[in-house]
Amino acid sequence: MNPKYEKGQKVTVRLTGQTISPRDSTLQQYAEKIGEVANYYWISPRAGEVFYIYAVRFPELNNKEIVLHEDEIKSIIDSKAFRRSR
Repeated sequence: MNPKYEKGQKVTVRLTGQTISPRDSTLQQYAEKIGEVANYYWISPRAGEVFYIYAVRFPELNNKEIVLHEDEIKSIIDSKAFRRSR
């Protein structure tokens, strides 16, 4: 399985939106910000399972970099922030 996002790709943080979890409250400050995938890594907790995690850098937040699971980010093309900026 290949990574869903590539280095340099513009992304935003995707919140679950159902119930506010401790993780969502931590990510809330990044929700409307545009970030860039700085790097990605894979982990394989069991044979045959591969999960990708991404280091995402946010230029408008002094290049703060956070690590996100693949399901916590989405491509900027699909995001509301991208449509508003056009």
